[in-house]
Parts: sequence; structure tokens; C-alpha cells
Amino acid sequence: MRPLLASSLLLAGLLAAGCTPLRSHQGYIVDADLVNAIQPGVDNRQSVLATLGTPSFASQFNQGDWYYVSRDSRNFAFNPPSPSDQLTVQISFDQSGNVSAIRRSGVEQVAKVDPYGKTTPTLGRERGFFAELFGNIGAVGAPGMGGAQGGGGRDRP
Repeated sequence: MRPLLASSLLLAGLLAAGCTPLRSHQGYIVDADLVNAIQPGVDNRQSVLATLGTPSFASQFNQGDWYYVSRDSRNFAFNPPSPSDQLTVQISFDQSGNVSAIRRSGVEQVAKVDPYGKTTPTLGRERGFFAELFGNIGAVGAPGMGGAQGGGGRDRP
């Protein structure tokens, strides 16, 4: 009786452990003192690089703004992770490479995108499997379909 009770408790503990929240961190590890040390008009690209390190990504537009992104996520069991906290630090530079602005944003900027089913909606006619498979039979060289108009590619007057 005692081994059955012990194994039941062990199994219940393992099942309960599967429902615990999993937490993860992605991206830049933010040090608030270092981020606050960056001053517009004082720092430049080299000093920002020395202080904060390589950015998470750099913009290809607007003189190459730098972004430092930090995200904390959590999920339960087999559910997809959802962001619980996020900090994005955007550092903008002027033409000479000096810091012109620092912007911070949080998890309110995270957008959830749900794909539309398993198909992409398109304009046009609906064609079934066999219409797609056999639909071009006889269309090669037909008038109005482009390509050669018969005659084997010789120039016609």
C-alpha cells in the first residue's frame, strides 16, 4: 500500500510540474545606469558602442538608429510564449554621428499577429485540383496566350 501511495504522489508531482510557468529572457540585458549615462549632444556612436555594446539591430534608414531590445516572456505547458515585459531603447544619431535622441518603449508596442487560416486570400477565380493540374492543356500556342503562334518560329510578313 505504501509504494502505491508514494508512486501516486510522485506522479501527481510530475504532472503538477508540467503546469508551472516557464520564464525566458531574450535580447539585450539592460543595465539602467549605463542606459541613463548616455546623453544627447554629449555622446557619439563610439561612446555608445563602448558603453552599451553592439545594438540588437540597427535601422537602415534615418542615419542608422540603434535599437537595444530586451524581452521577458512566459508560457504555461505547451502554449506559445507571450511577452510579459519588454524594453526597447532607440538611440538616434545626427549627421555627424552624435546622439540626438533617446526613446524608450515597453510591452505596449508589441503587436500580436494572427495569420489568416492556412491559406492566403487572393483575388481571382477559384480553381480545384484537377483544374490546376490539367488547366493548361491546349493553351500553349493558342491565340491570345502569348508565345509562338504556330509556324515554328519563322518570321512572317
